Amino acid sequence: KGVRYGCPLEDVITGLQIQCHGWRSVYYNPARKGFLGKAPTSLGQILVQHKRWSEGFLQMSLSNYSPFLLGHGKIKLGLQMGYSVCGFWALNSFPTFYYVIIPSLCFLSGVSVFPEITSPWCIPFIYVVVASYSWSLMESLQCGDTAVEWWNAQRMWLMRRTTSYLLAAIDTIGGMLGVSESGFELTVKVDESQALERYKKGKMEFGPISGMFVIITTIALFNLVCLVLGLGRVLLRGGAEGLGPLFLQAVLCVAIVVINAPVYEALFIRRDSGGLPYFVTLVSLCFVSSLCLQAI
Repeated sequence: KGVRYGCPLEDVITGLQIQCHGWRSVYYNPARKGFLGKAPTSLGQILVQHKRWSEGFLQMSLSNYSPFLLGHGKIKLGLQMGYSVCGFWALNSFPTFYYVIIPSLCFLSGVSVFPEITSPWCIPFIYVVVASYSWSLMESLQCGDTAVEWWNAQRMWLMRRTTSYLLAAIDTIGGMLGVSESGFELTVKVDESQALERYKKGKMEFGPISGMFVIITTIALFNLVCLVLGLGRVLLRGGAEGLGPLFLQAVLCVAIVVINAPVYEALFIRRDSGGLPYFVTLVSLCFVSSLCLQAI
C-alpha cells in the first residue's frame, strides 16, 4: 500500500525522526522557485488528497510517533506544537460541522444560541472573529496573496473541514476500534485542457462525482434555505426588532451562504463538465428537506 509505518504519511514520520536525531531546519524562500511540481486542480482531487494527509497526521499524533512522545526531550516544545497544528487537522471537523449546522438550524427555529448583539457577552465572540480573520488576511497579504486568493482559501478551509477532515477523523476512529483499515488513496494530477483553462480563470473545478460533494452541497443549500425562511419568519412575526437575539446567527448564516457562492453557481448556472451533477443536487435536497422539517 505504500505505507511504511502503517500510516499514509511515512515521509512526515521520517522527517520527525530526523529532527529528533539532531537535524536543524532553516527557513529559506528564494525568489526563484527551487521546485516546481504538479498539484491537483479539481476540488474532488484536492479533497481526496487532504483526506489522506489529515488521516495520516491524526494517526501519527495518536500513535507512538506523536511529536510529544517521540520528540520528548529531543526537539523543542514549539516544534512539537507546530507538528500538532497539522496533526489535529481532522479534529477541527467536529466544531466546524457544528457551526455550519446548529446555529442555522436554530435560526430557522427562532432559537438563540449566541448572546444578543446589545449584550456585553457578545464582545468575546466578535473579538475572536474579527481578530483571527484580520490576522489571517494580514499574513496572507504579506505572503504575496491577494484578498481574493485569501477569500478563496477560506472557502477551501470550510470545504476541507466538513468533508476531508470529517471523513479522515471517522476513518481514524474506526481504525482504532478495528472497524476499518487505513488505505492509500491516489491523487490524480492529470488535467483535461478545458478543466485547466477553467482553473486558470479562477473557476472552481468540481471534477468527477464524489460523495464529498453531497456534504458540501447539503451544507450550502441548507444554510440558504435557513437564511431565507428564518429571515421571513423573523420579519413576519416581530419585524426587524425581532432579529436582535438572532443577529449573530443571521450573520453566520449569511457568511456561509456567501462563502458557498461557487457551489450555487455550479448547481444552478454552470452547464460545463466542471459543475455539479443533478444526482448530487437531488440527494442534497433530500437531506436538506429532512433537516428543515425537523426545525419547522
